[in-house]
Amino acid sequence: MDNSVKPVITIDYVDKLDVRVGEILLVEDMEKSDKMVKLTVDFGDFKRTILVGMKKERENPKEIEGQQALFIVNLAPKKMFGEISEGMLFDIGFEDGIMPVLAQPEKPVPNGSRVG
Repeated sequence: MDNSVKPVITIDYVDKLDVRVGEILLVEDMEKSDKMVKLTVDFGDFKRTILVGMKKERENPKEIEGQQALFIVNLAPKKMFGEISEGMLFDIGFEDGIMPVLAQPEKPVPNGSRVG
């Protein structure tokens, strides 16, 4: 496991990311993939479909339905397995080889609340 810190960046890079709190409304299996699930996420003023590779990380991916988590919402859309993913879920642990957990607010906040 490589625990080295990534290269230094300026605040300008961070400011380009649009990170928001979203509520995971629905987790659907993607039969064509052995690792991807499809999330429907509510960001208050809009909803997004976000594909996440968590099928092998959790016994029951549906356990995250109804929870809030952090997402990047301005990532370029990407087509995978016939579906368009419109963002990225932040989770904690995968890069360190531990069972990932959601990055989430300490208490409920309005869907769509921005990080920063």
